[in-house]
Amino acid sequence: MQRRNFLRTSSKAGLALGLLGTTGLLSCGNSTTSEDGATAEAATPAPAAEPSLWFDISLAQWSLHRTLKAGEMDNLDFAKVTRETFGLSGIEYVNQFFKDKATDMDYLKQMKQRADDNGVTSVLIMCDGEGNLGDTDKNKRMEAVNNHHKWIDAAKFLGCHSIRVNAAGKGTAEEVAKAATEGLAKLSEYGKTNGINVIVENHGGYSSNGQWLANVIKNTGMDNCGTLPDFGNFCITREEGNWRNCLEEYDRYKGVEELMPYAKAVSAKANVFDADGWEKESDYKKILKTVKDAGYTGWIGVEYEGDSLSEEEGIKKTIELLKMAA
Repeated sequence: MQRRNFLRTSSKAGLALGLLGTTGLLSCGNSTTSEDGATAEAATPAPAAEPSLWFDISLAQWSLHRTLKAGEMDNLDFAKVTRETFGLSGIEYVNQFFKDKATDMDYLKQMKQRADDNGVTSVLIMCDGEGNLGDTDKNKRMEAVNNHHKWIDAAKFLGCHSIRVNAAGKGTAEEVAKAATEGLAKLSEYGKTNGINVIVENHGGYSSNGQWLANVIKNTGMDNCGTLPDFGNFCITREEGNWRNCLEEYDRYKGVEELMPYAKAVSAKANVFDADGWEKESDYKKILKTVKDAGYTGWIGVEYEGDSLSEEEGIKKTIELLKMAA
């Protein structure tokens, strides 16, 4: 039995026993008496079980970036908050929230212990700020590759299956594609020796062109190099100084479809909800059908990035959105 189903079942059983133990009237009200005076308990229908999803839900740490940056939450508490506040069993770290701890084994041991104590799985580390793997300058590209080695090591220790990287670079689409293919292939070689995947999110620029990114991943020739399709991150060009204003956007439904054959993780981006709880910018039913049709049954990470709700409320609504759309 999967952990999430076991925990759900155990929780319901514990609740039922607690009610029976504190209120004797519950059993009296459901009893019958036979002619010889013996009392028999009437069968009480069990509560209907929540339908199982075909995927697992994890929490992307970026969903709590305002809370973390304000110092209202510590990185070490991420696992506990994920379990106790949101009832989820998977966590996706963002390296900037423990940027100077990649090689600090004492700190990493605390992170691992917190995850174990709260019964959550460390899924991946999202890595930024380590250089461009698509840099057309070979020396800078190789520096970026080497900078990511420590995050592969950290991911392996924590029990993650992947690190998420960026395939950024300056130049023509063809030039950056060639450089990114080489950079990703080189980093994936190191990842392969550690059993870690190197995955790329559609994260702006050329990488938000689904066809461009799919071709780059395919051309690495590495089976541990893949994608992390983000439902709502297909903006290729944004207005300078106003990141919310997208000037050039790739078709998100086409993009998800192009990236899913290489997907090793999936990101459920949400920004704005309507009165019924549906995401206004993305047709979640349509996208999830594409994800399911691709044969994907792994983790889908909740990444609430809106500002009209609190982070806690936005995360909870995104979780419910995934359940509604599944």
